[in-house]
Amino acid sequence: MTTTHVLVTGGAGFIGSHYVRTVLGPAGPGGVAVTVLDKLTYAGNPANLDAVQDHPGLSFVQGDICDARLVGRLMEGVDQVVHFAAESHVDRSIQGAAEFVRTNVMGTQVLLDAALRAGTRTFVHISTDEVYGSIAEGSWPEEHPLCPNSPYSASKASSDLLALSYHRTHGLDVRVTRCSNNYGHHHFPEKVIPLFVTNLLDGKKVPLYGDGRNVRDWLHIDDHVQGIELVRTQGRPGEVYNIGGGTELSNRELTGLLLAACGADWDMVEYVADRKGHDLRYSVDCSKIRRELGYRPRKDFAAGLAETVAWYRDNRGWWEPLKKRASL
Repeated sequence: MTTTHVLVTGGAGFIGSHYVRTVLGPAGPGGVAVTVLDKLTYAGNPANLDAVQDHPGLSFVQGDICDARLVGRLMEGVDQVVHFAAESHVDRSIQGAAEFVRTNVMGTQVLLDAALRAGTRTFVHISTDEVYGSIAEGSWPEEHPLCPNSPYSASKASSDLLALSYHRTHGLDVRVTRCSNNYGHHHFPEKVIPLFVTNLLDGKKVPLYGDGRNVRDWLHIDDHVQGIELVRTQGRPGEVYNIGGGTELSNRELTGLLLAACGADWDMVEYVADRKGHDLRYSVDCSKIRRELGYRPRKDFAAGLAETVAWYRDNRGWWEPLKKRASL
């Protein structure tokens, strides 16, 4: 069997590590060797790769995607790139946007240049539904104009356009995915589900923004990885594919489910000032990836959420040091 060599950036983070564990796991496609490039910022954790650390097809390099010399060396002999590496927390981007522009835009440009020089076959760029802005009703198709409203989403929209330009200008096989809100195990506890669950497990209150009316579509990491693999193996060059989970909930509805799952009441909720520029609703139209690639979300949300809460309950040794170090 011919081996496909894939460079996975951000492969020690939440979604990237699950992708690596999946493609190198027993249910993976086989014939894949993975090089993980990860800077190991606060959200990157080598322990996320423990399940596959002895896999002969895995190599790990700690480094920065903005390091052109390192990226150029690693890109030699790479068949495909799956690019997860990004600064991704909206609140942090509001506090300071410089690192988001550097990593998400300049880092993507470094990778694209290196892939072009090395003759890399396919470049899968992982993005977010947040690049579309906010939608009151209906769902965004891939052709919808981008209208990002936070420094984070603006930096991701910029990287999307840059990546697609390398297809149109240079003919590089670039494929872009835009996902809805991910949830699952190994999620750094600054995002809403892991933050709320770990707070409640510790008997601490949870901070709910504004009136909790903001709506998000929830996508389990198993389904996200399924979608990415379909795009990597069967997607079309130069195309964008939305990947959603099909479960839209307001933050207040989600909070109620998390309270129930952790055996807590609404007196454990602390209402806090709303986030600046907080988008009201995200919703992606996934008909394209369903029609072209046969994607279907498989994880029932109730089951996925219960599994996620149970994982955090059973893995304090993973998240307690992270929260202590980050003062969350």
